[in-house]
Amino acid sequence: MLPLSLARKVCGIVLGSISILVFSEQTFSNEFVGRSQCLTCHEQQVTQWTGSHHDQAMQPADDKTVLGDFNDASFTYVNVTSEFYRRDGAYYVRTDGADGKLGEYKVKYTFGVSPLQQYLVEYPNGRLQGLPIAWDTRPQSDGGQRWFHLYPDDKVTHEDPLHWSGPAQNWNFMCSDCHSTALQKNYSTETDSYQTSWSEIDVSCESCHGPGSTHVKWANGGKQDSASKGLAVNLSERAQWAINPQTGLAKRTSPPSAMIQIETCGRCHSRRSVLDQNYRHGKPLLDTHQVQTLQQGLYFPDGQIRDEVYVYGSFLQSKMYKQGVVCSDCHEPHSLKLRAEGNDVCASCHLKSVFDTKEHHYHEADTEGAQCVNCHMTTRTYMVVDDRRDHSFRIPRPDLSEQLGTPDACTSCHLGSTATWAANIIKNQWGGQSFKQPHFGIAIHAAQTGSLDAGKLLVELAQNPQQPGIVRATAATLLQGYLSPAAMEIAQALVKDPDPLVRVNALQIFEGQDIDTRLNIAFDLLNDPVKAVRIEAARLLADTPIDKLNNAQNLQLKTATDEYINGQLINADRAESHVNLGNLYLRMGDLSTAESEYEKAMELSPDFIPAYINLSDLYRSWARDDEGKAILEDGINRFPDSSSLYYAYGLLLVRMKQMDQAQEALQTAVELEPDNSRFRYVYAVALQSAGKDTEALDMLENAHKAFPADQDVLLALINYQQKAGDRLKTRYYAERLYKLTPWNTELQSFLQQLQ
Repeated sequence: MLPLSLARKVCGIVLGSISILVFSEQTFSNEFVGRSQCLTCHEQQVTQWTGSHHDQAMQPADDKTVLGDFNDASFTYVNVTSEFYRRDGAYYVRTDGADGKLGEYKVKYTFGVSPLQQYLVEYPNGRLQGLPIAWDTRPQSDGGQRWFHLYPDDKVTHEDPLHWSGPAQNWNFMCSDCHSTALQKNYSTETDSYQTSWSEIDVSCESCHGPGSTHVKWANGGKQDSASKGLAVNLSERAQWAINPQTGLAKRTSPPSAMIQIETCGRCHSRRSVLDQNYRHGKPLLDTHQVQTLQQGLYFPDGQIRDEVYVYGSFLQSKMYKQGVVCSDCHEPHSLKLRAEGNDVCASCHLKSVFDTKEHHYHEADTEGAQCVNCHMTTRTYMVVDDRRDHSFRIPRPDLSEQLGTPDACTSCHLGSTATWAANIIKNQWGGQSFKQPHFGIAIHAAQTGSLDAGKLLVELAQNPQQPGIVRATAATLLQGYLSPAAMEIAQALVKDPDPLVRVNALQIFEGQDIDTRLNIAFDLLNDPVKAVRIEAARLLADTPIDKLNNAQNLQLKTATDEYINGQLINADRAESHVNLGNLYLRMGDLSTAESEYEKAMELSPDFIPAYINLSDLYRSWARDDEGKAILEDGINRFPDSSSLYYAYGLLLVRMKQMDQAQEALQTAVELEPDNSRFRYVYAVALQSAGKDTEALDMLENAHKAFPADQDVLLALINYQQKAGDRLKTRYYAERLYKLTPWNTELQSFLQQLQ
């Protein structure tokens, strides 16, 4: 997902390198006052916070904060030896810069504290860049107290997009928003520079509680005449829980609230993009951020964490979330420590006499296998040494691991054993009751692998109110590849779903539909109370002819479209945002502005491949394929392993009637990305057009075996087999396609003719 934000008016009172920021749209015209104002009344909370990971999220580099070895230490990676040393009380690193040459860089800040610490160095134009060589702060007995590279197996050189000097390691964009308080990035497109400011350098009180000036005024004024106490948001959602002695499970003594606390934490503890830089405490998270769904590559099909997705997305899947558990039920919110040790954390809601027994977990007491978290919160390691626990609190399903190829809690400890072994053990010991429960992972896996029943399963999943919102939102995104009358019908209901995450993703199902359909579905959502929904509706309707709407309606569309544009401009330092803008202007028919945006994206990040492809495709609409060809050839020279560049190049060569070269390019795309059914299909069409019918059929049949639900592949097989005069195979593939599209009356008639 592309990072987005929306600019707001900001007044800044600059005090050296610190800015006290006043947000014009904050409730009560609140101002950030700093934690020193909190200490008088909240000494206990400030004491707990001091020394926490939030306190140490980012700090000036000095004798108290730097944990790494800067005593003339060295570290070698990909033939570059970096040196770490001190001079005149400051900390320095000599390492390879953007040009590949060794240079000296002064460490300005420390970043994080445990289990590793990174270092930020100043770079031209207000940039702070994170060094990829980090210090392992774990004890030496645990393998720590050493320098290590964050990409040990990738062989990152100065030419690689992951090099520390590039946008991927830029603190101003990638990290700053969640490691400091009241941060304003302040990027200038004119000068390609930053004047980033903050009220406090770390994650302080007002990061979570919001600007505090009105609360301070209330406290100093005798604490009267204000039910809200002047607070920007009330985070006191922790409820009392009563345990049922028969079931051993707890229930809230009061119904769950709006889950403001969870969304406050989710602002940073999630895989998300920014829609509005000025976060409004207490408002829905999707009013300022877009949360990623359970996308392939980020999560496993069953929802287990895969990439670095943090906590929020997995917690939304959990029964805990559904029952009203909030973060502070388990974590002390100021020290960030667990409220109890070991299984005692879980025992606050799960009776020990029922669950912390060998009869339940089948392991000896006080062993690793008897720890609740090792079965229900498995870990995955990020940044080489950072083990993080999955917060979906799932019941182990080794039977799903066999079916879906997902990790299994049992075999993560019982190394060398198989998921089949674990499934049999659980079935014998528990009777296999958990295996009888349907799991959303089956539908998601079916969609990701192109199974014949994927569409049906996704429709069932998307409309199941018992499933978590993030799961139904994921089903909505996947339905785009499995459109049917049933899918379109359920999509019309999903865009009205109470969960904004479902609404925003359901809108994407209507991509490619005619404008009247899109207007009927999306226009009312231009007034949705949640910004993420409004701007997605605006993007979907950006190509609406002006005469389709009256003046008031056109103004409404323009207002939401401006929100989308401003959201991209706040991150104008990123190539992704300029490609998004280029796509929007292209949709609006403003080709010149679209061209400028694509060119700006390439200028900012010469390694951002979508910019090459989109600009080349834009030139197609202007009959400037020669220029488009040159752009794609430049991209291929830079990135010879990019399948998408070869694919775009092959399509362009087809248009230019250069069929031999086109086939070669499309073949390379398939070889580079054999799991892409579209690449295989287009390559087969090119082969058939060149008279290579046998090769084309082989390619299509292999594609069908790999992707049985790909309708384009099936349609091509029907046509080619009919052309070859093979009536039996024509009927076979037609029946397969009809199974996927039983509403297709034309195909039904064709089958009757074959019979």
